[in-house]
Amino acid sequence: MTTPTGPADNDLSVALVHGAFADSSSWYGVIRELRAAGVAVRAVPNPLRGVTHDAAYVASALAQLPGRVLAVGHSYGGAVITNAALSAGNVVGLVFVAAFAPDEGETLLDIEADSKDSVLNTALEQRTYPDGNGGTAAELYIAPDKFHDAFAADLPPEDAALGALTQRPASAHAFGEPSGKPAWRSLPSWAVVATGDKAAGSDVVLRMARRAGASITEVEASHVVMQSQPRAVAEVILAAVEALKP
Repeated sequence: MTTPTGPADNDLSVALVHGAFADSSSWYGVIRELRAAGVAVRAVPNPLRGVTHDAAYVASALAQLPGRVLAVGHSYGGAVITNAALSAGNVVGLVFVAAFAPDEGETLLDIEADSKDSVLNTALEQRTYPDGNGGTAAELYIAPDKFHDAFAADLPPEDAALGALTQRPASAHAFGEPSGKPAWRSLPSWAVVATGDKAAGSDVVLRMARRAGASITEVEASHVVMQSQPRAVAEVILAAVEALKP
């Protein structure tokens, strides 16, 4: 986790949760913007092993942050905060950044099946990892030669190449596990929808954001909008911080 800097406004801090095929470094630009605005911020690691497992880990991390928390999730991280926020007990708002906001019982595979914008399924490679019980389980990567076009089309090619070579795989289980009770039904939400999102799919992201009743900001960007347009993402987060002042 990053060390918080600057005073928390009214004891409110921001927690950033990355998604699949990425890590907390994907938030660097947003963190710089929030620090400059004097907002306390931390990046919370996401294990990428499955919705239930990851939500429990993230909820524990959020619960140990002081004061109230605005939880921000990118991509699969949106599904994680959807499931983690209520059990954490101190989360007062949600921001979805090119993110999934599933309803109870939905899987990400089901959601993606309806997307006309996503090309991610054609870009994935499967490998295995030890499951801890003497067997193996499947995990997914984005094929390096498809990473730029499918995931990070508005990043410089060299930056996208580095992202492809340092990506963190996600368990295949994460995409097929049903989601639990959604926090967006009881917490105020904001959403950044990247209009050129070919990974999660701009169409399904927008549909989920509308269903969640989120305050929506559309940004011309790829799936990694927090890297290519960090200021635009930070402005939405700062608007949420302002709205959540007592």
